[in-house]
Amino acid sequence: MADAFKNLWTDHRAATFAGMVGFVAIVGLGGWLLLRTPSGASEPTDSTAAAPAKRSAPPSTDWPTYGLDQARSRYLPTDRVKPPYKLAWSYDARHLMEYSPIVVGDSLYGIDNNGEAFALNTKNGKPRWRRDVATLNASAPTYSDGRLYISNLEPGQVQALNASNGKVVWRHPLPGRTESSPLVLGNEVIAGCECGSVYALNADTGKELWSTAVGGAVKASPAYDHGTVFVGDYSGEMTALSASSGQVEWQAQAGNSIYGTAAVAFGRVYAGDLGGGFHAWDEDNGSEDWSTSTSGYVYSGATAAKTPDTPPSVYFGSYDGTVYALNARTGSQRWSRSASGPVSGAGSMIGDVFYAGDLKTTQTWGFRATDGRTVLESRDGAYNPVISDGRRLYMTGYRVIYSLHPARGRSIHGFVAKSRNLAG
Repeated sequence: MADAFKNLWTDHRAATFAGMVGFVAIVGLGGWLLLRTPSGASEPTDSTAAAPAKRSAPPSTDWPTYGLDQARSRYLPTDRVKPPYKLAWSYDARHLMEYSPIVVGDSLYGIDNNGEAFALNTKNGKPRWRRDVATLNASAPTYSDGRLYISNLEPGQVQALNASNGKVVWRHPLPGRTESSPLVLGNEVIAGCECGSVYALNADTGKELWSTAVGGAVKASPAYDHGTVFVGDYSGEMTALSASSGQVEWQAQAGNSIYGTAAVAFGRVYAGDLGGGFHAWDEDNGSEDWSTSTSGYVYSGATAAKTPDTPPSVYFGSYDGTVYALNARTGSQRWSRSASGPVSGAGSMIGDVFYAGDLKTTQTWGFRATDGRTVLESRDGAYNPVISDGRRLYMTGYRVIYSLHPARGRSIHGFVAKSRNLAG
């Protein structure tokens, strides 16, 4: 997405108190204190009050790589994370955040376009560490087994960092730049290069395991399913590679350059092209099941989701300023909505809301999956705007990351009163 950047400079619950009829038990400093019931009240059958049951916080879910999972589906099922939201904390990265961060446990990891990597405490947004690791970056990190793997534009390289302190473990230079967010499969780290090849590196040492030339410059991040890696390139080809050997299994032509990362779901590979097309190829053999057209570039990576109330669907944005929801099996349009400006980055589906950003107003939008109704408008956004850990929503603005908690109360544009300054 460096091209777009150059042209257009992204608890809680009130405790439930067990009421008692009869004697009421209260904990005092000296032990249990008994208060007599008012005259005329019926006598209790049990003089012991049960302590209020504590409700534990919902378990968190890791979002360890660009697109959430190896298939790059960008869909996190949840019924807890939804508008309206309140702001818990914010972190100013000081430079453009073109790619969303990732979250693992209680740490959020990211890297800005100036190549500063960082780790934040998810509870309060305080930095655990910050470190300059490159001079130009347009990708997201991937976490695996205590390490972060990052691809850099300048210098062109893939590197591994210690996730606990940001120190470099190894660096592997490439023949060209890369903005291909790494894919980690066991002991392999796989990323594309603008030199026109896909590389697999040893996760422990950075040593090259295999490399395969494809049709053109690779800017997309590789996606994976059932032993196969899928990646588009600037010659307009979608290539399927054996994850173990790099051998080409099939190639299919989109007709125009492919920038966006593919999503693999429902037996198909979904990706857009810079001629405004959007395609669904059979995952097994590369035959095109269907395609459709928009009136602008499709830089946006695809999101694939089947929510409880929708059929299998794919969601993406276009430079024509529109967000599209299509039936994943047929390509028929379910709905489309205006985002008020070009949509360049990949959106995400959290629960039943699809979030996307636009470059003109630099806002983040939330659209209901069932019908496209707008349920959130944030004043900040741009590229790849949203991830979640199943407890909170982490929204990436132009250079600021916001931690948003689900809330209750009167709201405007998806934000409660105390956080209305975020409303678009």
